[in-house]
Amino acid sequence: MPGFELFGDLERNEVNDVLDNGVLMRYGFDGMRNGHWKAKDLETELRNQLKVKHAQLVSSGTAAVSVALASAGIGSGDEVIMPTFTFVASFEAIMMLGAIPVLVDIDDTLTLDPEAVEAAITPKTKAIMPVHMCGSMANLDALQTICKTHDLILIEDSSQATGATYKGKPLGSIGDLGCLSLDFVKIITAGEGGAVLTNNEKFYKHADHYSDHGHDHVGKDRGAESHPFLGYNFRISELHAAVGLAQLRRLDEFVAIQKKNYSIIKEALAEIPEVTFRTVPEGGEESYSFLNFFLPDLEISRNVSNTFKTNGVDACFHYFDNSWHYIREWNHLKNMKSLYPISEEVKRGLAYLQTKTFDQSDHYIARNISCLIKLTWTERQVKEKAEKMVTIIKSHLKQ
Repeated sequence: MPGFELFGDLERNEVNDVLDNGVLMRYGFDGMRNGHWKAKDLETELRNQLKVKHAQLVSSGTAAVSVALASAGIGSGDEVIMPTFTFVASFEAIMMLGAIPVLVDIDDTLTLDPEAVEAAITPKTKAIMPVHMCGSMANLDALQTICKTHDLILIEDSSQATGATYKGKPLGSIGDLGCLSLDFVKIITAGEGGAVLTNNEKFYKHADHYSDHGHDHVGKDRGAESHPFLGYNFRISELHAAVGLAQLRRLDEFVAIQKKNYSIIKEALAEIPEVTFRTVPEGGEESYSFLNFFLPDLEISRNVSNTFKTNGVDACFHYFDNSWHYIREWNHLKNMKSLYPISEEVKRGLAYLQTKTFDQSDHYIARNISCLIKLTWTERQVKEKAEKMVTIIKSHLKQ
C-alpha cells in the first residue's frame, strides 16, 4: 500500500483513452463518447470484485460516507455511532448532514468494541459505522446482531481495508451500505474518489440521485431529467475513474505483495515475547496493508516509534498523539470550531466530549505501532527492515 507505488501501462492506457476520447465528465455527451464510459466500467468492476449488487462512484471517501448516510435517510439530530480511532472524515461526513457523531471505545481489533456500541445506543441512534482501520475489520457478526436487535443501519467504512474479507465476503459488502476511498494513499487509487456499495435497491437509487444534484438519470437527455429530491455534486470524473479502473484490476496483485511483505515482518516480531498483535475477528483476512502490534506501555511505544524514525524505519505510526486519526487531538471537534454556525441540537449532542474519557481506547492506541506495508520493497529490503525493527524494540525493552 498504496497503489500509487505501482503505476504503469495499465493506468496510462486507461487515462490516455479518456484524453483521446475527450469527454471528462461521467454523465452526458453520449454522442461524443464513442461508447467510452470509464465510471460505469469501474462501477461494474466494483460490483464484480466486491460482490455487491450496486456501486455508486463519488468524488472521495468522505463523500461516500455522507452519501451513504443520506441515502439511508440519516440527517438532522440523528446519532451515528463511530469509533475513537478513525480518520477525521468520519465525524466530518456525519456532521455535514446535521447528524451527531457518537464516539465509542475500540477494542483489541483497533475497531469498534461491540459492548461499547451497545452501551451508547439511545432513541436517537440511527446507524452504527465501523471503520475497518489499517487493513483489518470490526467484529461484524456482533455489530450486525446489535443492528438487528435495535433496528439500526450498519454502514461499513472500508476505506483502509479494500481487499480484506470477513467470512469470505469482501469488506464493504456486508453491511446495509459500504464505503470505500480511492484517494492517493489508499490500497487502490484514482487520485481522488470513493464509492458507495450496497445490495439495497432503494439505497442505491438514493445514492445515484443524491450524488448528482438529485438527477434521476432517466432517459438520454440530461437536460430533461427530473429531480425527485434535493442533491449535491459528489461526482467523480472520467479521468479519476480511468485510473481507478486500472488499479482495481490489480487489487489481487497488490494484496498478494502486501501479504508477503507483512508476513516476513510479523514472523520476525513474533519472536519477541513482549510483542503482541491486533486481534483479527475469526473468519477475517486482512488486506495486509498495515502490520499492527502492541508493546507493553506508552513510554516504550513512544520511544520505539521515535527510534524507528531516526534510524530510517519509515512509515510506522504511533497514533496516540496523532491529530488526524485519534480522539485525543481532535480539539476542533471537542471545541466545535467551525466556519459556520453549528446547530444547537448538534452542540448539545456533542457536549459529552467535554468530559468523556476513553480509557479503553487509550489502553490500545498508546501501546500500538502501525507499520505501512509498501508494494515496492524488495525481499531483501523487507528482511533488513524486519531485522532493524527487532533490534530497536529489543533495545528499548532492556532499558
